[in-house]
Amino acid sequence: MNISLLIISIFLVLALYLGIKARKGKDMDMEQFAVGGRGFGTFFIFLLIAGEIYTTFTFLGGSGWAYSKGAAAYYVPAYIFLAYVLSYWLVPKIWRYSKRHSIISQPEYFASKYKSRTMGMIVAVLGSLALVPYIVIQLKGLGIIVSEASYGAISPVAASVIGAVVVTTYVMISGIHGSAWTAILKDFMILVVVIFLGIYIPFHYFGGIQPMFETVQAAKPEMLVLADQGLSQSWFVSTVLLNALGFYLLPQTFMVVLSSNGERTLRKNAIALPLYTLLLLFVFFIGFTAIMEIPGLQGADGDLSLLRLAIQTFDPWVIGVIGAAGLLTALVPASVMLMAASVGLTNSFYKVLVPAATETHQLIVSRIIIIGISIIALIVTVTGGEALAILNIMSYSLITQLAPSLFCSLSKTNMINKFGAMAGILAGVLIVLYATIADLKVATFLPDIPHVINDISTGVIALLFNILVTFIVSALTKHISMQQTEMNDLDKIS
Repeated sequence: MNISLLIISIFLVLALYLGIKARKGKDMDMEQFAVGGRGFGTFFIFLLIAGEIYTTFTFLGGSGWAYSKGAAAYYVPAYIFLAYVLSYWLVPKIWRYSKRHSIISQPEYFASKYKSRTMGMIVAVLGSLALVPYIVIQLKGLGIIVSEASYGAISPVAASVIGAVVVTTYVMISGIHGSAWTAILKDFMILVVVIFLGIYIPFHYFGGIQPMFETVQAAKPEMLVLADQGLSQSWFVSTVLLNALGFYLLPQTFMVVLSSNGERTLRKNAIALPLYTLLLLFVFFIGFTAIMEIPGLQGADGDLSLLRLAIQTFDPWVIGVIGAAGLLTALVPASVMLMAASVGLTNSFYKVLVPAATETHQLIVSRIIIIGISIIALIVTVTGGEALAILNIMSYSLITQLAPSLFCSLSKTNMINKFGAMAGILAGVLIVLYATIADLKVATFLPDIPHVINDISTGVIALLFNILVTFIVSALTKHISMQQTEMNDLDKIS
């Protein structure tokens, strides 16, 4: 075992220990398991929400996008900043309603707001559809990071399997408490590693950050501006808006909001988290440096720019520390995603099918679902395939189709009903699926359309149709009475 693999292994064991130890002293019921008894203060909420930013996708993909796409990478911090601004007003209302009605998952929130168990099931399926690719990305990214950082001493598949076993184990035992405790270790490591690499590498190769950008400007000026078409200004603006709306609709982020101990905690985080997001700039600095220092990485290999440049620059023990940080960027987000998917499916399907299920039974089912999702994600991680890539591209576009229903549900007098909400969601989802699978753009139907319109995100176009369908169907079904049976179901859910 080389020194890099030894360091990574030590942090893996430490993460498992912290994740399991987090269970100590907790009487584990569903609320404690899913949302920590709504007892997390500013610090833990900060770490858990920040954990959704610094995933393996960011660790590898952030530098990879800067390396391969240049300035287009800045869409990531842009939409995260905007999402936090929206959250200042948005999430306290969600938390307040959920607290009042003892809601612990996103599907349960929609089912309660629209008095429809069918709505809850649709949201649960849509959320799981969006989450599984993210879990797979964490496991696949973990395998790549550990394999590269250990100089090939362990294969990507073996690393992914070990990581999946570790995260599944501590999530089953400690629930979201395990995620919160391991997030402390992860964010400390990320803070140290990202700032160090983002400053040291540009100074080491160019004498500073400004000289690094001047060198890129002289050699490849196109990497510092948005393209005229494709990843253009209209793509940038529409993608930032779409992802900002969808950020808190991701099931794992929604569940973290419900684990807060109060509205004030959420507002404090809305103010503080944008500062932490600035760390992403240091990741981009590494990617821009790699453009000049390790040219020639093509396609998906661009995501390896951070690790390849680090291996070229540092001794093996430093690579071990970087690999350990990368490992943790996979474990923490994956654990919260597993929790969100399992709790949502338990509440929306099992609890509806077995209304008399006790807390103990629900916990058992949630843990079984966690194992099931982990196995599915691991199989997809190992086998790969085009379906995963397509689902990943669609994830944000799909989950953002819940936005009209969510925003309307926050008003005192909801202008839409469950029929309109469900029809709008289904219309938006079908457009996203069809356009992505068939690789369609606006220009497919209108060949002479300007690029400024053709480059608009497909998810935004689907969202516009979604809103239109939602309001039309709501108007047409305005006088249809809610079925008494469904009202009874709502009472059981609430």
